[in-house]
Amino acid sequence: MTDKSEHTAYAGAQSEAEEGKTMGSILPVLFLAIAVLTMVTTMHRVAANEKVQIGTLKALGFRDRRILRHFTAYGLFIGLVGTALGIGLGYAVAAFIISPNGAMSTYFDIPSWELVMPGFCVPVMAGTVAMLTLISYLSVNRMLKGTAADALRPYTPKAMKKSALERLPGWERLPFGTKWNVRDILRHKSRSAMTLVGVIGCMLLLVGGLGMKDTMERFMTMLDEEINNYTTRINLTETAGHAAARKLADEVNGDWQATSGISYQGRTVMLEVYHADNGRIRFLTEENELTELADDGAYLCLRLADTARIGDTITFSPYGSEETYAVKVAGYLRSLMTESIVMSDAYADSMGIGYRISSIYTDEDLDGIENSSIISGKQDKAMIMETYDTFMEIMNLMVLVLVLAAVVLGIVVLYNLGVMSYVERYRELATLKVLGFRDRHIGRLLISQNIWLTIVGVAIGFPAGIGLLHVLIQSLASEYELSLSVGTLTCSVSILLTFAVSLAVGWMVARKNRRIDMVEALKSAE
Repeated sequence: MTDKSEHTAYAGAQSEAEEGKTMGSILPVLFLAIAVLTMVTTMHRVAANEKVQIGTLKALGFRDRRILRHFTAYGLFIGLVGTALGIGLGYAVAAFIISPNGAMSTYFDIPSWELVMPGFCVPVMAGTVAMLTLISYLSVNRMLKGTAADALRPYTPKAMKKSALERLPGWERLPFGTKWNVRDILRHKSRSAMTLVGVIGCMLLLVGGLGMKDTMERFMTMLDEEINNYTTRINLTETAGHAAARKLADEVNGDWQATSGISYQGRTVMLEVYHADNGRIRFLTEENELTELADDGAYLCLRLADTARIGDTITFSPYGSEETYAVKVAGYLRSLMTESIVMSDAYADSMGIGYRISSIYTDEDLDGIENSSIISGKQDKAMIMETYDTFMEIMNLMVLVLVLAAVVLGIVVLYNLGVMSYVERYRELATLKVLGFRDRHIGRLLISQNIWLTIVGVAIGFPAGIGLLHVLIQSLASEYELSLSVGTLTCSVSILLTFAVSLAVGWMVARKNRRIDMVEALKSAE
């Protein structure tokens, strides 16, 4: 029993370590994507705004490499400062979670809680700073091409030819705002694509994070109300005899369970034998429907479903024993806790499989069960469910991080792209004001384009978020056979929050058109 307990503890620690690695690989990639997208859009905007100044410096005799050094240093400085702040905040957050009093102390008891930075972080940080510097360099280098006179000309969007959409019947009957926005999206494909990436990323994180919460809450409901249909669990001593254990189960009108470790196809799993005539313990199929154990075969948990088909004969050996048993596969069950092979006591007896009753499940209250020499402990189901509270706290913390990341991603990327769009269309917006368009009309044009791209981004981001949720379930809770669940509230909150971010950013950018200097904007570039 000691070896089995050590093996189970080691497996649990390994599982928690794998969960940490998964989160350590998902979140950094997402935040690095935010950094790169932000830097690309910001440097494009800076270079466009400073184009005349760059041309002036070039005309005054400053060499290209000196101008490049000056503007490239912007990306280098931002990268270095961001890296330094990130290291400090990273250690602070890690110390809050991974400490003797932190959330991880529930799962681990280690001699030292000293934080250690992985070796790969140094080249990743150096690569990030180098990438941000390169983005700055390329953004400004494009503005330096040609003569000083070329560089002195203000930034102007590229000319637009008639697209295939404009040749379709009915195009001319579309409202002006629709035609204007379609042309702008097609003219600036890269900006439109990056806006979609921002919206998709926001939606993906929201659906993945909130869906994980829904899935775990569904898991807790299944465990509490559908499978565990008892009030008290009685744990028996290792020396409890079979007859005495069955007598106690009959006295309390309970069902019983026998568990032991077995070796199956080179892996250690649990053999669970049940006598469940009273319905205190119930079983779920892959479709989450209640079922009863048949007496003509064993049941594999879903994680073992790929090892044998229904009707096949499988073999296993008790843990630490050379004896082998051959049983028929009668079906598959959802095992919410352990990787296991399940069978009824009648089938185990017919196959000559030895077992020891370890637990009894009853509707008797805890205080109504008399102590006995074969009872090692009694647990109220409510107390057992409370042990999952810490796990849910960690899960809620993870969901909060993902939601905050989604909002930050949406605001930062969409705002930068919105401002870049405003800069690129500055002369066009000034022309509209001269033609008599009011600020609110121009604001609607700017916001409506954001809404269009948000609708497309949500349509793509929702299924992508379901895919991320599937990955999170497989990676963060691989020891549980969770049933993916996304509630109506999660769908509504994810969509509404994404649109709220898009509308808020669009509104902030739209307000800038009030400060357009029409005379200055429409001066001849020559």
